[in-house]
Amino acid sequence: MTSTGIPVPAQATGPGPVPAQATGPVPARATGPAPDGPGAPEEATRTSLAPTGRGLWLRSRWYLLGVGVLLVAGLLLAGLRGDSSYPALDPRSGDPSGTRAVARLLERQGLTVDTTTDAAQHPAGPDTLVVPDPDRLSPQQLRDLADAHHARLVLISPGDDTLAVLAPAVRQSVRGDMPDYAAPTGTPALCSLPDAVRAGTAYLGELLYQPGRDGQGCYPRHSGYALVREPAADGGDVIVLGSGGFLTNDKIDEDGNASLALGLLGSRPHLTWFLPDLSVDAPVNRQKELTDFIPDGWYWAGLQLAVAALLAAAWRGRRLGPVVSEDLPVVVRAAETTEGRARLYRRAKARGRAADALRRATLHRLAPVLGVPLVQGVPDPTALCAAVTDRLAGGRAPGAVQVLLYGPPPTDDAALLRLADDLDALERQVRQP
Repeated sequence: MTSTGIPVPAQATGPGPVPAQATGPVPARATGPAPDGPGAPEEATRTSLAPTGRGLWLRSRWYLLGVGVLLVAGLLLAGLRGDSSYPALDPRSGDPSGTRAVARLLERQGLTVDTTTDAAQHPAGPDTLVVPDPDRLSPQQLRDLADAHHARLVLISPGDDTLAVLAPAVRQSVRGDMPDYAAPTGTPALCSLPDAVRAGTAYLGELLYQPGRDGQGCYPRHSGYALVREPAADGGDVIVLGSGGFLTNDKIDEDGNASLALGLLGSRPHLTWFLPDLSVDAPVNRQKELTDFIPDGWYWAGLQLAVAALLAAAWRGRRLGPVVSEDLPVVVRAAETTEGRARLYRRAKARGRAADALRRATLHRLAPVLGVPLVQGVPDPTALCAAVTDRLAGGRAPGAVQVLLYGPPPTDDAALLRLADDLDALERQVRQP
């Protein structure tokens, strides 16, 4: 038996029985059929070009990771936004400045609470209509509210222009030359209005008002009232509030805020919140532009696509590595390069540029020989001309040296050739005085 574990044939070991240790199992790689023989397994002769699962995963894992990151980011943004898109005093909002808690309390009392965005299409009836920010409404919307004739109209922080349309008898309280203003705080009712008497102290303030002759004011602050009730001509009434802070989710459980809210808003079987789109003030009779027809979500989608494109470009872009020197494909002799450049100068009739190149090369060769330092890459002309004159020991006048090295450009090809010969002769004389 060899060192590889292959048994030696009988004819190779001579007569006699083969040792037991030589008859052990033979490794498959040593005794198996040849790959090209008729007994070769199918796996040994088949070459598959079909993509494997591992290869597909290696090629697509980064794309899948990017898609997963975008999905997770989108879900997080959608979850974190919550009710932040709702304005203040919105009954659909669970934010601290929303009024969802009041709406739920009124619904438990058996009232029907809904919202509307168009007072003209909302039918009038024995219900309560709440307008959180009436000063943001257009004149036409204010007229529609005045013509609706609801049983109770609740206005929160209205201005004089709004009061002139919806509650003409009520006016803002003035302190000096400015509207009277008081910071919201717990304020006693100090009036005979049943809803206010039952509630007691409530969180009211901000703008203050003066009731009309038949009206009634509650929660006095300074020279005005934070709540005014004014009867309407059709038998209903108008409630003017300087602030809606007592209605919010974070204040409804303090003092008598909940009782006052239920009394003012729950006196009728139906409650409607007037919530028009107050995000933008559309100009009247404005011609629509192309951007007006693009949904808001497309801008966000476009921004996401732009960020994705930048990330893909940064991922797939060429990385700038260290500078790598490469051999030139063709070696060109210096004489051929000089001759080719000379032909270009001659064809362009650039005698001045050719003369400058010759003089500049001569200056840079002469300066080290004469010990003249370079200033900003060029030798000083005066020092160089003086050094050349001293080296030549009177062979050339200083003026002639300066004209040769710094003179005007030649006017023809013959002058250019003479200049080249003179420069060459000058350099030889300087190097071998």
